Amino acid sequence: MTSCLPVLAILLSFSFLVNPQPLYKSTAIAPISWINSPTLPSTKFSNHSIARVLLLQLNPDGYGPSFAAGFYCDFYFVGIFSIFIIDAGSTGIVTNSFPPQVIWTANEDHPVNENATLQLTSQSGLTLRDSDGSIIWTTDVGNRSVAGINITEYGNLVLFDKDNSSIWQSWEQPTDSLVIGQSLVGGQSLISARSINTDLTEMSYLLTLLAGGLFAFVNSDPPQLYDQISLNMNKSVDNSAFMTFANGTLKMSSMLHKPNESQVLNNLGAAKGIQYMKLESDGHLKIYEYNLTNKGWNMVRDLFGTEKCNYPDSCGQYGICSINNGQCSCPQGYFMQVDQLPELGCSAITPITCEDVNTNHWLTIDNVSYFNYIDDTAFSRIDVDSCKEACLRNCSCKAVVYYSYGNSYNGRCFPLSEVFSFKIDQIGLESPDSYGSAHIKVLVPSPSPLAPPQLSSSRVGLGPILGSTFGALLLLIALINIYLVCLRRGEEEQDKDFIEHLPGMPTRFSFEELQVATENFTKKLGEGGFGIVFEGSWANKRIAVKCLYNIGHGNKDFLMEVETIGSIHHINLVRLTGFCADKLNRILVYEYMCNGSLDKWIYSIEGRVPLNWPVRFKIITDIAKGLCYLHEECTQKIVHFDIKPENILLDERFNAKVSDFGLSKLIDREKSRVMTKMRGTPGYLAPEWLTAMVTEKVDVYSFGVVVVEVLCGRRNLDYSQIEENRHLIALMEQKSKRNELLDLIDKNLGDVELYEEEIMNVMKLAMWCLQWDGNRRPSMSAVVKVLERSMEVESSLDYNFISSIPMITNEASQVNDSTPLPTSSLSGPR
Repeated sequence: MTSCLPVLAILLSFSFLVNPQPLYKSTAIAPISWINSPTLPSTKFSNHSIARVLLLQLNPDGYGPSFAAGFYCDFYFVGIFSIFIIDAGSTGIVTNSFPPQVIWTANEDHPVNENATLQLTSQSGLTLRDSDGSIIWTTDVGNRSVAGINITEYGNLVLFDKDNSSIWQSWEQPTDSLVIGQSLVGGQSLISARSINTDLTEMSYLLTLLAGGLFAFVNSDPPQLYDQISLNMNKSVDNSAFMTFANGTLKMSSMLHKPNESQVLNNLGAAKGIQYMKLESDGHLKIYEYNLTNKGWNMVRDLFGTEKCNYPDSCGQYGICSINNGQCSCPQGYFMQVDQLPELGCSAITPITCEDVNTNHWLTIDNVSYFNYIDDTAFSRIDVDSCKEACLRNCSCKAVVYYSYGNSYNGRCFPLSEVFSFKIDQIGLESPDSYGSAHIKVLVPSPSPLAPPQLSSSRVGLGPILGSTFGALLLLIALINIYLVCLRRGEEEQDKDFIEHLPGMPTRFSFEELQVATENFTKKLGEGGFGIVFEGSWANKRIAVKCLYNIGHGNKDFLMEVETIGSIHHINLVRLTGFCADKLNRILVYEYMCNGSLDKWIYSIEGRVPLNWPVRFKIITDIAKGLCYLHEECTQKIVHFDIKPENILLDERFNAKVSDFGLSKLIDREKSRVMTKMRGTPGYLAPEWLTAMVTEKVDVYSFGVVVVEVLCGRRNLDYSQIEENRHLIALMEQKSKRNELLDLIDKNLGDVELYEEEIMNVMKLAMWCLQWDGNRRPSMSAVVKVLERSMEVESSLDYNFISSIPMITNEASQVNDSTPLPTSSLSGPR
């Protein structure tokens, strides 16, 4: 995915020579087109989103929350043509008093890039083309001729003909929201939008109108029902039925019924301001209302309830939700996908296989049910063994939920092709005559390898050699050889036992399996950090396979990485998914990060769209959170020692994750500092390395260097520059004293003026991290708070970053008997 600047259209031929803020109109006449341009005005909001308005229907009161159509950019700065509610003044000037409330999107799944074009023509209506000319979205107007477009006072975007008759309208194609007066008709659905809070595979939800009322499904294959708002009308509902979000009610009607026979599904109470109903990314159906007092939006109703455990994603896939406190846990044999975030679900230590059903068996969990599952299509009057047997024969079936009523042969069987959250079963706890149980298909564990035969310490068949010194010598040599063999085997077993008994260990691969996964190690992604990284594929997922080639040092490095990364999981740390320890082969298997490492996005951007500020800010925040977890949230403090852009990897949505723990060190929390050999990369080394007495603040210093590089778009040590500009931190020191820091900011950043205050605050944060005295540097938790605007940067900073620091060169990095570091070239995807 490439980052993009959102598209802004200028309505008609309005001139900005007198007033730079446009007085937007609610109507535009065809033909007209709007092209993205970074020079066009935009409104930035506190959540880093940006709204660029095309059409605005001012609130009937003349000010306040108003409906607009235009391009909305979320935290990831992707351009989405949308309808949203924003705050506008009496002259139509958009203000940033609250973030845009998006109620409809055209291209949510296919955001557009810089220079994308929105065209309004009489033949096609609206057509959205990306910067390469490809059509992303278009309206279906049939053979009718479009005269223009209008945004109504109720938030409906309408294409009309010369007689002002509607040809196409957004209300007929709802996405995830309804506004007051809008209806959902048979055959239509609300589908939840994606969330920006996680990079994990995310489920979506749909709300649809069926004969019995409103039904909510998790959008799986097949869809799984999790809630409904039932209809109590005596007459059946036909295809002409529709549900209207009215002022104060949800009302079901039918074209074939009289209006007074409409059924009120839910009495909401009269609205006190503008309202909209939204199917959220977590499955909740919420009603939001604008509060005139605090001039913000409040959630006034959660129509499916607030009970956490009733939602499919309450504890993620395979998670178990406790109805008492909402806490999440994992079944036996499963581990949390992200440590400290149990609600993101659980993964099997060893995934099931369809190659041989005999390798699968059942993990049974008693007294549980399956979120708020209320599907009546389950198999009835079936015993539990038949239920499990049917699932075992079906490769796509991963688990069954079984409800028994008084006996084990007359129950209901729910086969599951996708497994979401379980919850502790209230039925089973309240009634001894009925209970629910879950039966999860798992892989039969492989038998433990046989222990090596015990070697006898006696020697057979030597024969008596009476009075022979030579015979005694032979016996002594034999005993010494046997001792050495036992010692060597004992060390090998100890090493193997150490690896296999690490807590939360990921999948162990054989060397042959990884040969197949990488097509015999043919696609090289990069080299560095004691190993070569190859691309591979396993279980239909791309993986990055790191082969350690320095066995003497690499074995120690391998054990350290497995021990460190295998036991921790965090959304901003690259996840170790497997390893290989066959004989001399030491291989690590990581999740694949398709956008490679950060360095290729900030140093050399040829052929790529430069990262804009919101994306860079998000990357900086992600790095800070990853380091904060290592320093402060693990059982033992983990110091990385080699923070640099090459060790920051980016996924498809530019979520940043810290990688390469080959140099990391565990420090007991009661120890304030440790003595260790100099390690890391020149240009990122803190000054205290010269004493070899270091703390986690060396990572804070390296983080500060990385932040400055992200802001400036160049390396700290760049020998292609003229001599006085080669050292970026030294140059920053000079510029700070002359109040010329803005001169250092990357010219490819774009919209610097728009974000100048925030950019300079992050620059000051970097300076705080670069303090010569490590005690004056912030903790990483303080860094996170500054980035989240809950804390200010220290005011009394020392701006002498270099004058007190001896220059650390490549030669200096090899003192104290440390191992010279290999040149890193890990910029590709991994």
